[in-house]
Amino acid sequence: MDAPVSPAALSARPADARGPQPVEIALLASVFVVAACGLVYELSAAALSSYLLGDSVLQFSTIIGTYLFAMGVGSWLSRYFDRQLPAHFLRIELLVALIGGALPAILFLANAYVPGAFRLLLYGLVMVVGTLVGLEIPLVMRILKRNIVLKDLVSQVLTFDYLGALAVSVAFPLILVPQLGMIRTGLLFGVMNAAVAVWALWLFRHELRRVGAHALACFLALAALIGAFVGADHITTLAEDKFYQDRIVFSATSPYQRIVVTRGQLGHRLFLNGNLQFSERDEYRYHEALVHPVMAAQGAPKKVAVLGGGDGMAVREILKYPSVESVTLVELDPNMTKLFTEHETLAALNAHSLSSPKVKVVNTDAFQWLQQPGDMFDVIVVDFPDPTNFAIGKLYTNSFYSLLEKRLSASGYAVVQTTSPLVARKSYWTVATTIESVGLRATPYHAHVPSFGEWGYIIASRRPYRMPDALPSGLRFLSPSTLPLMFDFPLDMARVPAEVNRLSNQTLVTTYEQEWGKVMAH
Repeated sequence: MDAPVSPAALSARPADARGPQPVEIALLASVFVVAACGLVYELSAAALSSYLLGDSVLQFSTIIGTYLFAMGVGSWLSRYFDRQLPAHFLRIELLVALIGGALPAILFLANAYVPGAFRLLLYGLVMVVGTLVGLEIPLVMRILKRNIVLKDLVSQVLTFDYLGALAVSVAFPLILVPQLGMIRTGLLFGVMNAAVAVWALWLFRHELRRVGAHALACFLALAALIGAFVGADHITTLAEDKFYQDRIVFSATSPYQRIVVTRGQLGHRLFLNGNLQFSERDEYRYHEALVHPVMAAQGAPKKVAVLGGGDGMAVREILKYPSVESVTLVELDPNMTKLFTEHETLAALNAHSLSSPKVKVVNTDAFQWLQQPGDMFDVIVVDFPDPTNFAIGKLYTNSFYSLLEKRLSASGYAVVQTTSPLVARKSYWTVATTIESVGLRATPYHAHVPSFGEWGYIIASRRPYRMPDALPSGLRFLSPSTLPLMFDFPLDMARVPAEVNRLSNQTLVTTYEQEWGKVMAH
């Protein structure tokens, strides 16, 4: 009869000889969760910085680089943890849960209350969280090393680590942020990190000293995170009320942007990623100046396209022309067109234009839409946000205008909203140079919109621009007599040399950030 095998002898056997043990399975599962949580904190920091600071490529690059560096620091520091590894792992999990889980909320509040310290806090938190995450995996591997041979240990840990990263990289933009928002997403994964700590507490309860103190720490961390998760709306409101000043009547986070509508003394105002898009008090100035110089000059436009402009204000002005048979609105974010179609108050601002039978809404990327074969248009209104990052900047490149030219009828006009020629003078003329580089004529003009200041537009066409003799009745800003004044540029807005904005360099984004950055700094 064989002698009985002791648990110690069993645990000393290679894993392939005795099969996976519960402790090993639990720890490998924790690696999956730890990797998922770490990536969520990294993506949250990068996404928030791109929302609030612009230039998504720069922000994602620097945040990811800083985070990876911090993980390296954490891995290096792990060598100094010799004893009580389960206890250290538990404490680190709780720290990651609290700091990483609260990271989006802290950054939102910092942007509202101490904007000057935002960058320092952003990179400081990324360094702290990255260092703690860098400590986690080496500690898990050293705990698992007791029972798993090295070749299996490395392959298994890295497999679960990469699987956790894959799961989150897909879920973060498609499910988590659209359904939960940035703050709740961070807190949810903080709870998951704390749950790993609770699981470690149970697994290693016989090895830990002061189990009661560890249990109390786990309870307090979970209570704080769950409480914050439940009250996440109050945190968001606290931050946004301070940032936007006016009362928020609608807010939502889509896969593409943060949408906020406020109401105050100036009426309703729309913000995308914190940037003002229109104010009810004077939006008519912006949209009349955008639409009517090209619509009236074309003569009798039948087919019109609007690229961007999901608020429906430009469509409202276009529908004042009886000759219009169809308007195709190409808006990337379906949340925008749904909001301005179904929200009664906001739909009233655009005169329910998006519900018109003449209007067809296409929710897709305008660049991709232009690449597809389709109709020619008599007028194309390009109403994108300013080029604050490379994702938007591609819509101001010569590649984009080359595609635009192919969809413009021989006698057609396109008009592009083009930032302020006073504040961002070189940026404005960069757009003009880029339009001309594809063989189109560029006719610049500007208008004063109090919410934005002096604002610029550029007409793109194959034929010379012809000033219209008449405009639709009922306009509040434009008239045939004042229209020519918009095409006169004073010395401080006159043309300056500028490069062509190409997909390969996107100089416009850098120029724009430099010019507007000087204004924001003052």
